[in-house]
Amino acid sequence: MDQIASALGDGARWRIVELLAERPRSVGELAELTGLRQPQTTKHLQTLARAGLVAVFPLGQRRVYAVETAPLGELAGRLRELVEAAEAHEGERDVIARYRAAIEAESAVAERDRWADDRAFSFERVLTAPRDAVWRHWADPGLLASWWAPPSMTVTDCSLEPKPGGRAVLEYRDAEGRKYRSEGRVRAAKEPEHLVFDLSVLDSAGAVSFSGHYDLAFAEVPGGTRLRLGLRITETTVEAVPYIAGIETGWGQVLDNFADVVGKSQRAAEAAHDEEEEVQA
Repeated sequence: MDQIASALGDGARWRIVELLAERPRSVGELAELTGLRQPQTTKHLQTLARAGLVAVFPLGQRRVYAVETAPLGELAGRLRELVEAAEAHEGERDVIARYRAAIEAESAVAERDRWADDRAFSFERVLTAPRDAVWRHWADPGLLASWWAPPSMTVTDCSLEPKPGGRAVLEYRDAEGRKYRSEGRVRAAKEPEHLVFDLSVLDSAGAVSFSGHYDLAFAEVPGGTRLRLGLRITETTVEAVPYIAGIETGWGQVLDNFADVVGKSQRAAEAAHDEEEEVQA
């Protein structure tokens, strides 16, 4: 596939294939129609032949070339798969577009520090897992690291110690190696019902860009657990615009990831339980 794509990546070779798709042609005819010299045309045809895109038919002293449709069909199939994949994940592109629009809107009003203080956000998810399992995914650092980062980010340090004064930290890095760190403290914890904590997003120099005050409530509901997350921000700086603009979308993605991880964990636990019961039976 790489060889086919490379061969067709040249405009002259693409034009040759277009001409051969109409009917077989000689080197001289192709050279005349493309405006190339015959030696150039021959080299292009050799490249196309190595990629399996054309076949050559010696006819006495003439050499006539014809297109091979199978590799083109293979390429067309792969392109269709790419289009289908892109359409299936079109929402990811929409997320980026919304984030960019949010940055532009926030930049227009972020004229001075404290510009977004006391702005509040709220999120809710219903999770198909018992409340104690949902709580563990917040309180256990290993489980926390399995979901607490936006897509394409890698968690390098995280903790929410479920006790007043407990350590609260989130650090992750992007694919380019840039690190993002937030630090704070747990304010209140009542297992498995309630968790309150603060996190301050730090800039590259370690100064606070803004602080987030989080209030998490876990309630039992039929079939699982309802999670409610309240977030209020303070200490906002002008430089915090990209962070503030990404809160709504970012936390939405993170909580979707959280729901997926918790759901998979619960299904795995149920499968293990069923297997154990079968062995005992």
